[in-house]
Amino acid sequence: MGFYVRRSENIDVLILAEGTFPYVKGGVSTWIYQLITGLKEFKFGVVFLGSRPEDYGRIKYELPDNLVHLEVHFLFSKLERPPINPVTGEDKYLTMIRELHRWFRTSADFPDYAKGLEFYNRELSQELFLYGDVSWEFIIENYMKNCPDQSFVDYFWTVRNIHIPVWIVSKIASQIRGFKVVHSPSTGYAGFLGSLISFSTGKPFILTEHGIYTRERKIDLLNADWIEDRRTFLQKELGEVDYLRQIWVKFFEGLGRFSYEAANPIISLFEKARQIQISYGASPEKTKVIPNGVDVKGLREVLKKRKKEIPKVISLIGRVVPIKDIKTFIKAMRIVVNSIPDAEGWIVGPEDEDPDYARECHFLVETLGLENNVKFLGFQNIKEILPKTGILTLTSISEGMPLVVIEGFAAGVPAVTTDVGSCRQLIYGGLDEEDIKLGKAGEVVPIANPSALAQAYIKMLSDEEYWRKCQKTALLRVERYYSLERFLDSYRNIYREALEVWQELALS
Repeated sequence: MGFYVRRSENIDVLILAEGTFPYVKGGVSTWIYQLITGLKEFKFGVVFLGSRPEDYGRIKYELPDNLVHLEVHFLFSKLERPPINPVTGEDKYLTMIRELHRWFRTSADFPDYAKGLEFYNRELSQELFLYGDVSWEFIIENYMKNCPDQSFVDYFWTVRNIHIPVWIVSKIASQIRGFKVVHSPSTGYAGFLGSLISFSTGKPFILTEHGIYTRERKIDLLNADWIEDRRTFLQKELGEVDYLRQIWVKFFEGLGRFSYEAANPIISLFEKARQIQISYGASPEKTKVIPNGVDVKGLREVLKKRKKEIPKVISLIGRVVPIKDIKTFIKAMRIVVNSIPDAEGWIVGPEDEDPDYARECHFLVETLGLENNVKFLGFQNIKEILPKTGILTLTSISEGMPLVVIEGFAAGVPAVTTDVGSCRQLIYGGLDEEDIKLGKAGEVVPIANPSALAQAYIKMLSDEEYWRKCQKTALLRVERYYSLERFLDSYRNIYREALEVWQELALS
């Protein structure tokens, strides 16, 4: 199962990367790359957890020398499944399956035996779950109890697909050797892997959440068209989520609670996210905030490339996927161009993650007659894009702490964003009173509101004095609070403390 790109059993920090570094560019991947390249005194390992091999291309980063270990696994690959063989199970296994399902669906505490690898690898095995008669009995029982009006085939495959990665992850956990500290940038399956490793070895487990994984998966699931809602109109109630989506949501909530129990510290990027973590079950005393940071000195060189006049270019730098709500940006551009005919909107990011959505965005540009004003530039070096940009924008419906906004600030570009994640804190200040006194570095508007976005763009591009005031605030804020040095120092201390815990464990 899986394969190694690099292999070592002398790893200081093992990072668990679910769907990110090194196969996906930007966002959390950039954050991981910053940590590895910025903290050269540590030897890093990475366990990449992907969906299926065909969902990824080649490795997107030049691998640093201090990345001594890289192993790759795919959670939904058929190759990871055991051969089909009927398995007869005892009644006690039916009870275990019921309990496992209940733990993930409710806020019940996880019993100690469910935290150990032996439970998944020997007691309730993957073969028994996939091909056992007791599993079939369990699925029939729950289908008749919870959703007899829905498609049984849909229900059967939903239950199977949700739980299969649990056993794949437990096998990965049992085979990893030679690391001292484990660090996951999310809950989800990566957090579950980190939890199993920590529970079974006692080694320190650090959890950093960029967004709130559980909330982001809820958004993904509510918008997913691969889960068909087969209820009739009369069976639906306002605000009610169909049962199959509920199963996925409850499962990810369960993985979140499991991760919060195992991890210490539990890190978020801004205070609002820390409060959400606590509301989802994280112990307040284990939580802390460490903001992202960027190479302020390096981006100052980009600032020098800016021309005196303000470019009438609004750049959205990000993946062309639904959660970035690119369509709202395009609709806002239609309003902006009506007022400022030579304004341009640049969409800078890869389109291969959701090709159907990307095609819809291109079609929307044509439909609105914006072919000369809205350009899809693909992945670009932001140091080439930022000097030509007047406003950096994000129209996302969910974010953590977007690095690109901070990078834009360091390059002297104010931002207009939706009110998600830490954007309000970044643009209006919020880390302390001095941060708030600095003033505004742009505008924050509600999500999915093209009119509000357009008015904010027009205001900034039409009022040079206001734009320059926002630029000054952006430069001061990033230098004072979001430098790369400050970010790396925080994690250097976190890792040193965790390694001291590991050393005490090794000596005891």
